[in-house]
Amino acid sequence: METEKEANEAVVSVSGPEINNVNSSLNMADASYPRSYTTNTSQENELLAIADNFHRQFSHLHPERKRLLLCPVNECGVKKFVSTTIRPAPTDHPELYSWQGCASFVSDFLTLEPLELPYDPPARLFSSTLVMQNQRATSFEYAVLLCGLLLGADYDAYCVSGYAHREMCLLDQRLQDCPLLGTQAEKVASEHQSPQDKYTVRPPRQLKSHFEEQLQEKKKEQEAEAASLHEQEVEEPGEQRPFDPLWVHCWVLVLSGCRGVQENFFIDPLSGLSYSTDTASFLGIESLWNTFNCYVNKQDCGRGCGDVLYDLEDVNLWEPVIYGATSKKELMLEIEKDEQRLFSQYIEEDEDVQLAEYKEEEKEEEDEEEPQPFAMPTPWVTYINITNQDLETRFPRGQKVNRYRKAKLEQFVPYLRMDGLVSRLSLYKDRDCTEVAMVKEEYLHRSDHLEQREVNKVEDFTTDRFKRGRRFHLIFHRYRSMTVDSIHEMEFSDAARVDDLVWRVVTPGEMTETFHARPDFLYYRRSVFGRHVQFSQNKEADPKIHLVQVVERFHRDESKAANEDVAERVFMMSEGRIDVTFHLREHRIIALKMSFTTAAENTQQRRGEELTPAQMECLRTPTLREMTSLMADEDKVSVHIKESMKEVRDIVSCREKEETDIYLLFSPWTTVGAARARTQREEMESLAEEEHQWLLEKEKDILAPVLLRLSNPRTLSAKDAKHLRQDCLNEFRHRLAERQNIILQRFEKEKQELQMKQEWYQRNQLNMTEQEEEEYQRSCCEKTLTIHVIEKRLDMHKEEAPAKLLEFDHKLREDDRLVRLLLKCPH
Repeated sequence: METEKEANEAVVSVSGPEINNVNSSLNMADASYPRSYTTNTSQENELLAIADNFHRQFSHLHPERKRLLLCPVNECGVKKFVSTTIRPAPTDHPELYSWQGCASFVSDFLTLEPLELPYDPPARLFSSTLVMQNQRATSFEYAVLLCGLLLGADYDAYCVSGYAHREMCLLDQRLQDCPLLGTQAEKVASEHQSPQDKYTVRPPRQLKSHFEEQLQEKKKEQEAEAASLHEQEVEEPGEQRPFDPLWVHCWVLVLSGCRGVQENFFIDPLSGLSYSTDTASFLGIESLWNTFNCYVNKQDCGRGCGDVLYDLEDVNLWEPVIYGATSKKELMLEIEKDEQRLFSQYIEEDEDVQLAEYKEEEKEEEDEEEPQPFAMPTPWVTYINITNQDLETRFPRGQKVNRYRKAKLEQFVPYLRMDGLVSRLSLYKDRDCTEVAMVKEEYLHRSDHLEQREVNKVEDFTTDRFKRGRRFHLIFHRYRSMTVDSIHEMEFSDAARVDDLVWRVVTPGEMTETFHARPDFLYYRRSVFGRHVQFSQNKEADPKIHLVQVVERFHRDESKAANEDVAERVFMMSEGRIDVTFHLREHRIIALKMSFTTAAENTQQRRGEELTPAQMECLRTPTLREMTSLMADEDKVSVHIKESMKEVRDIVSCREKEETDIYLLFSPWTTVGAARARTQREEMESLAEEEHQWLLEKEKDILAPVLLRLSNPRTLSAKDAKHLRQDCLNEFRHRLAERQNIILQRFEKEKQELQMKQEWYQRNQLNMTEQEEEEYQRSCCEKTLTIHVIEKRLDMHKEEAPAKLLEFDHKLREDDRLVRLLLKCPH
């Protein structure tokens, strides 16, 4: 081991000669950085010396290997060991408890800054705090930040320095399929997947030759391979590029054993995607490190990373830079041993035996006198603070664009766009992305509860999906154009609707409705129109419809007999006929039917002409009560259909209005919503204060009542001022007279009540008890006092009224709006 003086001298030559050029471009004396950024402790200098010694020996033994990334410089130009650059960052945000959330945040929050020399490891490695502040980072700084978050979430994570394809190093995803395509397709399929009914009839078995199917599959595979080769040769000549040297890249390795991780896997911090350790995307590994140690790979990576083993304790596979340093696995084993030792101490009853064993262990440790392992210094990076605002506004400048194979994904911060758009996925027909085939958009916080919109340019259809709770309980709307005459497919929340409507399909010629769990067991209704439905400009008027046929189907009602339970009824308005089919009875293959027209003879004639004798047995004649009920139901069905078409018109007009007047609902639980709520509260408080001051001024304004009756004229003449003064004086005299009359009325009322009380006492004096006499005396005293006070107040009012009138006249003469005008006018 070198001395501290030798360690300080050895720091100068660590990590290669190109460091000096980097140091000259960095600010070496920035006082805003903490002391750990600008200087090294003696322990860190000793660590740098160990790393320099390891680097010299490694370069001598493996001259064909590239320079290792051990001690790059930080933003202050000071060399730091890579393991001390990682700061574990525990967080209280639930979004960052899993590796998926951490990877997604890092990939969204930062912008890639390519390496200056793509074939060599970087000479500098900035701290995660500076990276969080600038939101720009290289792949190595991406990985360091992600590894710190994963270590804070108790994952066994490591930064990996190695090689990868050029497209992965530059985050070029134009040759990859968008990862959102598979997840969205699975979500839509799961939403619209119809539940299996065990009572459905199985389809007939199709007899096919398996040999012919195998031949067809082989033929299809050959054709697909030939098409892909032709596509690579003709359509994508740019992909056939010459040999490209290995590009340096950094990613994250997560080992199994912590947080329920069963298998080792990689995480690309640039895209936030996970890969298996045998993937072909990563070409080789030079070293890996975390806060405990740094390990250099001794295994052959000629065939990629598929054959690499990650047993870091095996020195034949991985060479540790710091020998004897405690790993996370060893630390967990020591913790388990300490827990077992504490548990055994509680169980053991003989304390003397425990003391003797403890002394023997101390003696054995003193006899061995093993040297203490080198302790890794604490990270020099300050604690990483991720705020709620960082999570909400995670994209640089509020938006981010990713390009994929025949696709482009645009992501926006919530509340950035006035229409609430947070994601737009554009799918193209060609690789040059010139002709749009489909656009998928996602929205948040919209007042109309719109969540997703899919615009199919090929089929010319637009599909909207809504959150539950909006008007008409609409959750799905597919249409060609926003007009009533167009095709509309609507899905509703059946739990919130009174009519239990689930699905409605409207075309220019017919309408189909599906219901769920209705009390009358209706589940299907199909209406056929003879001509287009005509709507009036008056929204309250019913539409004019010409019904040709209405078909209704019902589920089985177990409370009725099968031959009395209606399964289907058809109202043929154009023919004036009603056909009714009942549910099948047991051991029958033909259902009982009933048919009639408005004329009874026509019904009998139709039975004899159109039906065979076998069918005549399954046809019964309706009774008069049944015919009356069915004709009444026909009228009710017509009314329901008119209401449905009217609702379609209302929904379309409502959607048109909502699209022209879009506003967002701000949640106070977000930073943007809280800031907006605070601003609105301050504005409301200022407006309330201004209104209060205005009211106070108006109360003090003696001319306000009269000016208000004159519609607040801007200019007044001398004659108007004279009349205005006289009106104010008359009104003030009137108020004084009213006040005097109110006092007189109160005086007369109290005096009359006292007189009535005295008359009552004269009549009942002989029959009164002592308590009643005391109450009478007390009430008389109170009344007398009240009359005296009112009389004094009346006298004071009569004395003060002239003085108040003179004072009011003086205020009128001194008013700025009247003083000049009154001087011009003669008295």
